[in-house]
Amino acid sequence: MSEAPAKRTAKPAEWFAQSDGPESGKGLRFGCTMCGNCCSGPHGFVLIDDDELTALAKRLGITEQQFKDQYTHMMELGRSLNEKKFGKALDCVFLDRDKFPGKAVCGLYEDRPKQCRTWPFWSSVIASRESWERSKKTCPGIDNGKLHTLTQIRVARDQIEM
Repeated sequence: MSEAPAKRTAKPAEWFAQSDGPESGKGLRFGCTMCGNCCSGPHGFVLIDDDELTALAKRLGITEQQFKDQYTHMMELGRSLNEKKFGKALDCVFLDRDKFPGKAVCGLYEDRPKQCRTWPFWSSVIASRESWERSKKTCPGIDNGKLHTLTQIRVARDQIEM
């Protein structure tokens, strides 16, 4: 007796790939405005993996242990970059608000962690039109700037689970 073929479960439709999405289902627009909002806020975290830690330590010309001791702390979910007080919020320790007045720049931009490189295309942000709109309230780059294709969005989303 042969077994019946396994039933395929359909993946939920991606709202941004549907005709009611922005750009008629061609993707999403995002352009960083250098506001720093994604790098600041209430107690938050930027999780880094071992490869990112190695790259960041190398960039700064210090050992991995020195980088861990000076710039990270452990959280329940893993190792995180430290934060520094900015007004009532906390900024990532590498966010620089002085270099270009009125702008916030990452001091490690070329080697920034996946979590930073993939914003705003995290699964939690693009899960629904509502979550995208919620994120848009704090990120002026959402729905502005460069059009990111469906493939680009999916690649970014799949790099890290956020």
